[in-house]
Amino acid sequence: MRRAIGVVTVARSDYGHLVPLLRELERVQDEVELLVYVAGSHLESPFGVRTGDLVEADKWKITARIPMGIADDAPATIAAATGRGVVGFAAEFARRRPDLLVVLGDRYEMLSAAVAALPFGLPVAHLHGGEVTEGAIDEQIRHAITKLAHLHFVAAEPYAARVRQLGEEPWRVHCCGAPGLDRLCAGGALSREEIGERLGRPLGRPTLLVTFHPETLAVADVPRQAEELTAALEKFDGEIIVTAPGADTAYRAISAAFERLAQRRALTRLDATLGDDVYTSLLREADVMIGNSSSGLIEAPSFGLPVVNVGDRQRGRLRAANVIDVGHEREAIAEAIRRALDPSFRRGLTGLVNPYGDGQAAPRIARVLREVELGLRLVRKRFADAAR
Repeated sequence: MRRAIGVVTVARSDYGHLVPLLRELERVQDEVELLVYVAGSHLESPFGVRTGDLVEADKWKITARIPMGIADDAPATIAAATGRGVVGFAAEFARRRPDLLVVLGDRYEMLSAAVAALPFGLPVAHLHGGEVTEGAIDEQIRHAITKLAHLHFVAAEPYAARVRQLGEEPWRVHCCGAPGLDRLCAGGALSREEIGERLGRPLGRPTLLVTFHPETLAVADVPRQAEELTAALEKFDGEIIVTAPGADTAYRAISAAFERLAQRRALTRLDATLGDDVYTSLLREADVMIGNSSSGLIEAPSFGLPVVNVGDRQRGRLRAANVIDVGHEREAIAEAIRRALDPSFRRGLTGLVNPYGDGQAAPRIARVLREVELGLRLVRKRFADAAR
């Protein structure tokens, strides 16, 4: 019988990483029935774009849409949205329970799916567990999902060790690499001229790609952090391309700071979403990436792209030599950008090895999902075995 595998996507941040796995599972339709659940901020439009529309535009058959009512960035809204997500996913699993559910990362919307799966005895496979991000509540969410999950696909061996330290049996933990890198190795990148055509104007030099998310463990300081970053950026000529922050507590302060920057400074472009092909092509063409996105640590090394990583959001994650860590003060950020733009710094990254894998993660993950034993052994935890 075909195995029904559900895959949850809740935001643009996870979707690009899941696409290679979705393609692998689609390729074996004789063995796998693919169920795609679209939820969370995919179905909201705080920046004028519903990123869930991109999932549909890519021709994936959507099994269910689970709205969570993320109306603003207040803590009460995020908490209530998490609860609505549990209710919504539970209703879908009651209507049709997949054989296995795939979740990725550390979003609160993903936590809703994992919590809802628990009473159904629905096995959960978690991608990108074991990582550390000390500046955000994502840290706690990620480890909570690990304890709710039954299979773990981690991006690097130190993360596999951490998942085992959390008490997960070794046979459940698979070190496969980061699936988002697979799409970078697939070819088909846009040229610099094609990127300019998509953006509506030629791409200027230097090109600064900026993504800055809230440090959700320091929300009171987020407005100041955003002001310091935009003040640093204003010191530089060239093209600044800013992608919108994630829909977390205090994201509006960041959006407002970048809107003010765009009013003051020419060649500053704000994009709710660039689309995966434009974004990954920009990773090849940009001169520096600035902010606190995981993309700077996971994907940018594959291109030898210098990254100025601002603040504590990604503190604790593996990083390659392309990453320059800096605090939130404008002069320090500006100095780090100057260093990153120095041609000698980029020359020093020649031959850089990405610590997150070789771009072949999705086939490894798909193979385990297709072949792993389901039922009691997968769902049952160690304490249940010991009680027998």
